[in-house]
Amino acid sequence: MKTTELRQKDVAALQAEVLSLQKAHFGLRMQKATQQLNNNNTLRQTRRAIARAKTILAEKTRAN
Repeated sequence: MKTTELRQKDVAALQAEVLSLQKAHFGLRMQKATQQLNNNNTLRQTRRAIARAKTILAEKTRAN
C-alpha cells in the first residue's frame, strides 16, 4: 500500500492495517521455515510495509 493511501486512513484503520500486515508477515515466515516460500522478496516487502504503516501511525498519534 502506498503512503498516500495510508495517510488518508484514520488511526483505527492504520492499527488494523498494521495488524493484518503482521499476520501476513508471520504466515510468510512460517512458509519460509517449512521451505514452501518461493519468493523471499515478499518478506522484505511486508516488513517495509509494516514499518511504513507504523511510521504514519506514530505521526498521526503525535499530531493529536
